[in-house]
Amino acid sequence: SDGDIVAYRFRKHGLGPIVGQRSWGGVVGIRGTLPLLDGGFLNRPEYSRFDLEAREWIMEGVGVEPDIAVDNDPAREFAGTDDQLDRAIAEILAKLAAKPVVVPNPPKYPDKRK
Repeated sequence: SDGDIVAYRFRKHGLGPIVGQRSWGGVVGIRGTLPLLDGGFLNRPEYSRFDLEAREWIMEGVGVEPDIAVDNDPAREFAGTDDQLDRAIAEILAKLAAKPVVVPNPPKYPDKRK
C-alpha cells in the first residue's frame, strides 16, 4: 500500500521522476479483525484513497506507472547490482548537473548570552 501511495503523492507533488516498475495497486486497507469460532479471523476491506481533488478513488487495482521503466534482473540484484537504484541515482545526478542546487550559508549564530 505505502509503495503505491508514496509513488502517487511523489508524482502528484512533482518531486521528480519515478523509476522502476508499476506498483502493485493494493491500497484498500483493513482495520481490526473479525474473530471466527475456530480461532481464525477475517479481515475485511474497509477504506481506500481518493485523489487530492476528491473526484475519484485512486490506485486500487491499477498502481502507479513509472516515468522511467527499469526492471531489476534477479541474478544481477542477488550479485549486488540494483539497476533501478542505479538509474534513479543517474537521473538525480543529471538533474543536479543541469541545474545545480545552491545551498545558502547559514545566518550569523545568535548570541544567547544576553
